[in-house]
Amino acid sequence: MLPRVTINRVQVQDGPELVAANLASIALHEPWVSPCRDMVTFQGYIARCDGDRSIGFVVRERDSGRIVGVVNLSEIVRGFFQSTYMGYYAVAGMNGRGLMSEAVGLVVTHAFTELGLHRIEANIQPDNEPSRALVKRLGFRQEGYSPRYLKINGEWRDHERWAILSEDWQT
Repeated sequence: MLPRVTINRVQVQDGPELVAANLASIALHEPWVSPCRDMVTFQGYIARCDGDRSIGFVVRERDSGRIVGVVNLSEIVRGFFQSTYMGYYAVAGMNGRGLMSEAVGLVVTHAFTELGLHRIEANIQPDNEPSRALVKRLGFRQEGYSPRYLKINGEWRDHERWAILSEDWQT
């Protein structure tokens, strides 16, 4: 059975639609994430997605073509580490249907098979129950707790560290 979503690397033409979706999703995103909400910050985002150290995937619903969310792989490290951090978010109206679980699963499979990575780590704020449930469903394990780990919207926030290894991934 085909997944209900597709993942594609972010492109310049995604900008206006993604910015509009993010603006419509402020209530869903805060306080968890602060994605691009104008074309200036979108240009910064796409510039960071160089395909080497960082890759951004725009998730679309297969049937409608609508943006479902974004999955990012960042700080990709090669050599002996073969690891990355993963972040993700849904947009309003597309959340709560399991579409992001499918999307994150597709990105994890891509990271392990196409990119040859060994480890993926997701850092999640403890009160973000939907994100915690998503990684649990996919088989990530909680590795620890990091006080004041990331600065989001001007505030240092605690995070739980969740990770999965390539040999533990079930495609």
